[in-house]
Amino acid sequence: METHPKGIEVLISKAESYAETRFELSKLKSLEVTNAVATSLLSRIIIAIIITLFLLLVNVGISLLLGDLLGRPFYGFFIVAAFYMIVGIVLYFFLYKWIRKPVSNFIITHVLQ
Repeated sequence: METHPKGIEVLISKAESYAETRFELSKLKSLEVTNAVATSLLSRIIIAIIITLFLLLVNVGISLLLGDLLGRPFYGFFIVAAFYMIVGIVLYFFLYKWIRKPVSNFIITHVLQ
């Protein structure tokens, strides 16, 4: 003798299936957002590293050139160091406006896509 599932059992079975599917969909969506943010940030970090290395070599060249023009090699390094100290002070005071806010907005826009 066969027993047919009752209406409530079918409803519970479908609800469980729906919950599992919904959970899997949420996992996949969060994985997609995480992947988008991570790859975007990683590519920007790689570009920043390349630019940093370029600027480092240019600064060493400028320091040597200035030192050669001033007669003492270390004078060029002092001048370049003083320039970066001034840049550092300016960045310190405008850190939120120029760095934190754009980075936060970038991450938020990629997460909410």
